Amino acid sequence: MKILFIHQNFPGQYLYLVQYLRRAGHKITGIGEDANIKKRGVIRGCTTIGYPSPQKAGPDTHHYLRGLEACVRRGQAVARTLIKLRDRGFVPDVISLHPGWGEGLFVREIFPRTPLIMFCEYYFRAGQADVGFDPEFPADPDWIFSINLRNTAQIMSLLSADCCLCPTEWQASRYPAFIRDNMRIIHDGINTDFMTPDPEERIVLQPLKKPGHSRILDRLKSAPPQGEEKVGDAGEREPAGKPLRLSRADKVITYAARNLEPYRGIHAFLRSLPELQKRHPDAHVVIAGNDGTSYSRTPPGGCSYKDIYLGEISGKVDLSRIHFLGRIAYPSLRALFRVTTAHVYLTYPFVLSWSCLEAMSCGALTVASDTGPVPEVITHGDNGLLVDFFDREKLLATLNDILENPCAFDAIRSRARNSVVGKYRLDNCLGQQLSLLEDAVGGRLGSRTGT
Repeated sequence: MKILFIHQNFPGQYLYLVQYLRRAGHKITGIGEDANIKKRGVIRGCTTIGYPSPQKAGPDTHHYLRGLEACVRRGQAVARTLIKLRDRGFVPDVISLHPGWGEGLFVREIFPRTPLIMFCEYYFRAGQADVGFDPEFPADPDWIFSINLRNTAQIMSLLSADCCLCPTEWQASRYPAFIRDNMRIIHDGINTDFMTPDPEERIVLQPLKKPGHSRILDRLKSAPPQGEEKVGDAGEREPAGKPLRLSRADKVITYAARNLEPYRGIHAFLRSLPELQKRHPDAHVVIAGNDGTSYSRTPPGGCSYKDIYLGEISGKVDLSRIHFLGRIAYPSLRALFRVTTAHVYLTYPFVLSWSCLEAMSCGALTVASDTGPVPEVITHGDNGLLVDFFDREKLLATLNDILENPCAFDAIRSRARNSVVGKYRLDNCLGQQLSLLEDAVGGRLGSRTGT
């Protein structure tokens, strides 16, 4: 098959699928924003084409419509690139794309007979799920009104799709019924052959001069091809003090996110640390993640959410036992999940992070917020532990129980690994995605049948 993928940060969610299809002998073409491709590089054996970074919305555009205007401009940039390809004789057998940034707006007009599959990541609804979830960040009327227009480019794109693809049932439930009727639920897949438990794992941290910050000294050499880094930059790197060696024998609490922001519960987690350290002064807290924002609003004054909430607990915590790592490599993320006593995953009702499933795949005991779509993958007391996002005392009590008797939760750790392997193993998910592509090319797409 000749398969065309379109994603502004290509390969994005399609990384493993593109590698899988390439190894199977399919001809892959990927289109993405030129600046992003230059940063990430290209996948060997895959034709990668960049389009110029589109202009942003004009300053006179109504602020409700700036996002839509940016999507239209991006859609135009993609359309011009596709027209050039078509005029050179290129016609793909199937197209798979992410419509969230407007790239799918005009694809159908250029390739009217090519099957088109679109990735449904999230549908925003004013006053529901993530919007207005956290009373600390109330949604003002302007924000609420703009939310109602935020899906415009996505919906206009999805109307031209032959089939839609969504990674979880909960995320699918956010979409209007007429979209769900033609949707398949297939997760991206987790590399469970790489993300494995290892009770002998060790990780060495070097404390830095900046209080509360460390970096990883030892880096594992075995990483999957094209493995992505999941989390942000380490910051100041001047060493201070002796390196620290951590293993499963130590009390280690971990937290990881692409960015340390309220959408992923960084404020709830950091505020729990003073009391957690009172109860367990010998515990180490290891936090991986960038200082920027992916989903939350940009904090005021040019500072980061990490700095805001770290300042809030300043003087109440022992910073020598808190380790902000910034961005770490994929093998180092695996090492964290292997040595952790408990991994904390907090999130607004929103898209599910790969890191949650990757931690479980490594046999980590995951303490997660009882927010959609987390209960879809974690059953409390079976393969993980769920707490109310806002219930700090429950979070503390749960972590306290784990730190006092970690062996009591070994069965949950084992079931966590088994549950991810059983449902989210990479080969299984990629096989389902390949079947979807084959169904599209073979004219067998119809109403959603599930997986």
